This record gives sequence, structure tokens and C-alpha cells, in this order.
Amino acid sequence: MAGRAQRSAAGPAPGILPPPPPPLLLLLLAAAAVIRTGDGQNLVTEDVTVVEGDVATISCRVKNSDDSVIQLLNPNRQTIYFRDFRPLKDSRFQLVNFSNSELRVSLTNVSISDEGRYFCQLYTDPPQEIYTTITVLVPPRNLVIDIQKEVAVEGEEIELNCTAMASRPATTIRWFKGNKELTGKSEVEQWSDMYTVTSQLLLKVGREDDGVPVICLVDHPAVKDLQTQRYLEVMYKPQVRVSQNYPVQGLTREGEPLELSCAAFGKPQPTDMRWLRVDDEMPQHVVVSGSNLLISNLNKTDNGTYRCEASNAVGKSHADYMLFVYDPPTTIPPPTTTTTTTTTIPTTITDTTATTEPAVHGFTHLPNSAEELDYGDLSDSRAGEEGAIRSVDHAVVGGVVAVVVFAMLCLLIILGRYFARHKGTYFTHEAKGADDAADADTAIINAEGGQNNSEEKKEYFI
Repeated sequence: MAGRAQRSAAGPAPGILPPPPPPLLLLLLAAAAVIRTGDGQNLVTEDVTVVEGDVATISCRVKNSDDSVIQLLNPNRQTIYFRDFRPLKDSRFQLVNFSNSELRVSLTNVSISDEGRYFCQLYTDPPQEIYTTITVLVPPRNLVIDIQKEVAVEGEEIELNCTAMASRPATTIRWFKGNKELTGKSEVEQWSDMYTVTSQLLLKVGREDDGVPVICLVDHPAVKDLQTQRYLEVMYKPQVRVSQNYPVQGLTREGEPLELSCAAFGKPQPTDMRWLRVDDEMPQHVVVSGSNLLISNLNKTDNGTYRCEASNAVGKSHADYMLFVYDPPTTIPPPTTTTTTTTTIPTTITDTTATTEPAVHGFTHLPNSAEELDYGDLSDSRAGEEGAIRSVDHAVVGGVVAVVVFAMLCLLIILGRYFARHKGTYFTHEAKGADDAADADTAIINAEGGQNNSEEKKEYFI
């Protein structure tokens, strides 16, 4: 009995649980477990969160230590460490530090079965006990994107599914297309203590999505930057563009050439490309060579809309070019006098010989070869001459029209006044009384005034 009493005073034997405490002691232990931190509490610990396979460290610390015995128990209330002695035959538990004020133990290669409450006990009067909770995190084991169609056509809606398997807790899945975040619909399935999450994304694709990555990103406390991606492959019909090679700038004039080129891009690359004239037949003098169209000598009959069509397996597209042929440029006849001026030097040059050739507009001397001809100066001079000729023609035509209109208005006014002055009815008395006379002579005799004026009314014919 004395030996048993001495063992009880020294503490329970290693690996043997103490006998059940009396009811009062149970109440005290319950109060100590509820009030884990507070005034007068000497035993301190913290909860531990660890990723599966990593190392968890459990620390039981004593404030104001009085050299009381400290021990650590597992969730099954088996003693892991009693002071610096390890009665539990689990080599994953290792002593990190032992002193009168701390018992620190590490647990390597943590698994889900290690999760739970671990108890720190301090043998004081009354004894104290607090617990720490180990939470084990399990990252997703596989992250897979499943796409409904490997190759999509622009305008279609495709379905993508991202699955994160066997994680704890359940993961949160986010979708990105390039740098833009999209919204998916997630479903969670639980298997025992593990969770599998599947997120569905419906995406309508266009030609701009070809080659763009779709990213499935996982948010989970056990892992960072876990993601997978799939590149979209989108087929689309051709995109056609018509460009004018010649003339590079300016108007398309009669008698000049025209060259157009057609470029088409699509997926797959367009295999069929052709030129046609909208609402009319292609002129016979038009030359089509591959993607180029050439008209060597423009005329008014070439006016119209020219279309380049390109097609691939997805569809057909086209681009139009509207052609309007302008009148040829007006040229000034050579001067008949010997006095000429240049556009570059404001000086009049007088030639005394009648047989000298006239100077060319825009140059101070005639070029000896084609290399000496400055095309820019010639075109500028030509443009200036055309503008001057057009302005002079418009002024002359306007003056002639004004003079004609003014003359017509004056003539109308004079005729109107003339007819207004001579308007009326004219009466004569020569035939008065002719209705009652037998002949003309009698009528004249019986005219107004009677016989008294018969001498005055007589007419003599020689």
C-alpha cells in the first residue's frame, strides 16, 4: 500500500493510464478544458494546421512553472510523451525540446489519421489539461481540363470541365481566358473525408479566341499557384482585304492603268480565290493573275464594283472595290510665242530667235535623259496647270452665261413695254351706212353728214 501511495504521488507509471478520478476532480478538469486561456491559467498551447506529408509541431508550455510534470496524449488518450520519455511506439513522434516550462514534440509525415485533439496535461494541485487540434490539409491530387470539342468553329458554344480530385477541404475552382476571369458552375462530391470538385464552363468562341489559353486555377490552403490550361483551336472563314497597288495615290483616270491585289486570311487558309464584277460581266481587257487584277487602259465602261471572293472549309467571304474612271487630265497646247515662263523661278525669259523650241513647264532646261527627269516636280507642275486651266474655264463659262441671261432679260422687258403701249381696239367710219347701200359708192355718199358732205367724201381713183 505504501508503495502504491508513493507511485500515485510520483505520478502514473509510464504507459499506464491513471485510475478514474473522483467526481470533483472531473468537474475541475472540465472547467480547465473549457477555460483554455484566462487569468491564472498556467498551461498554454496552440492549434496546428499542417499539409499532408509535412511535419506538425505540438508545444505544451507552462507559465510560472513550479517543476510540475508535463505529458502529451494523442486523440485516443494514449501517452505520447511523459516528460522526456516516449512510451508510445510511434517513431514519427520526436522530442524537440523538454524543460520545466515546455514540452515540444514533432510529428513527421502527417496523414489524415493523425487529425484530432491532442492533450497537454500538467500534474499540479489541482491538475490542468488543455487540448490542441491538428488539422490536416490535403491538396488536389489531379487537376484535369476536359474540353468538349478539340477544334471548334467560330460562333459555336463549347463546354469545358475542370476536375480537382481528392482534396481536403473542398477546393475552389476559377476560370480564366487569357487575363479575363470567367464564371463557371461547380459541383462538390464527398468520398469519405475527401472532396472532388468539378467546374463547368460554357464558352462561345470567335476567331479572336484561336490560340488563346483557357486556364483552370485552384484556390486551396494546402497549395499555391496550382493550375492547368488548354489552348483553344478555332476555325473561321476568310477575312478578305482589297488594296490598290497602282496608282498608289490619286484618281483613277481614263487611259491610265489600274492594279488591284487581294489578300485573304482564315483558318484553314483559303484555297479558292477569284475576282468578279458585281451585276455585270468582267471586261475582256481585264487581266486576272492569281490574287491580282490588272486593267492596262481604263475607260468609262470599266466603272463598277469589283469583288474578290475567298473560301475555305468554314465558309466564304468577300471584299469590294468601287471603280470610277475620271476624265483624262487636260493638257495645254505648246505656246506659239518665244516668251516662256517657268514655275520654279519667277523670271520671264525672252528668246530672240523664232526657231527656238519652247521650254517645258516646271523645268529651267530640258533633261538630257530619263534619269534627269524629276517625277515629283513634273507631277506638281502638271497638277498646278490643271488647276489653273479648270479655274479659267469655269470663269469664262460663268461670264458668258451671265451675259446671255442679262441680254434675254432686257429683250423681254422691251417687248413687254411695246405691247403694253399698242394694246386696244381701232374703229373706222368708212363703212358706216354700208349695210343700207346697194354698192360701195352709195355707202360713201350716205356716210355720216348726209348729202351735205357728199363732196367732201368723194374719192377719186386715177
